[in-house]
Amino acid sequence: MSIRVAIFDDNKNIRNSVIMLLNTDPDFEVVGTFSDAKHCVDNVFTSRPDVVLMDIEMPGINGIEAVRILTREFPHVQILIQTVFEDDERVFDSICAGAAGYILKNQLNSSLTDAIKELKTGGSPMSPSIARKVLQLLQNSGEKSRRKPSEEYNLTPREKEVLSAIVNGLSYKMIAYELNISYETVRSHIKKIYEKLHVASLTEVVAKAINQNIV
Repeated sequence: MSIRVAIFDDNKNIRNSVIMLLNTDPDFEVVGTFSDAKHCVDNVFTSRPDVVLMDIEMPGINGIEAVRILTREFPHVQILIQTVFEDDERVFDSICAGAAGYILKNQLNSSLTDAIKELKTGGSPMSPSIARKVLQLLQNSGEKSRRKPSEEYNLTPREKEVLSAIVNGLSYKMIAYELNISYETVRSHIKKIYEKLHVASLTEVVAKAINQNIV
């Protein structure tokens, strides 16, 4: 089954380039393209995407606020930030808002299609420069408010192994391979981790794990 993708970007040339790229791969179906996020809830409700590509700077509602709205209304939809900005503030705000991945617009090639596929299978794709920033931001934040509550969450040894793999950026498939367990078993462990850590997204999992020294 193809991955349904919706695109939010105020740059028509970028939208068309992404459409052309995705249309060359039968694994994707572009179900909606939008020049702003003013009606993002209605847009996503109507187009029913699996993945949303979201620009940051758009007229009306910016992409970060749109991510915050959409993750609340459609928690099952994965959102990938696609932008020219790589400053710390925008990166951190996007991740905190609920974006599951963050890539730069200079990756309008197979890196984008790979990122979408990784996102759909449970990964958190990021451009290399962005990944370094995120780790640094989380580590710096963790140094300021580090606690030791890992026992409080009652994670099993296996759940801690899975959590550590998530923090290191492994996709569900890679975790299954590394731990020699099935894909569905990975999903089951992650569901339990979500429940025990009281989070709703992979980005929240990573932030909490690092900030609170859980793994």
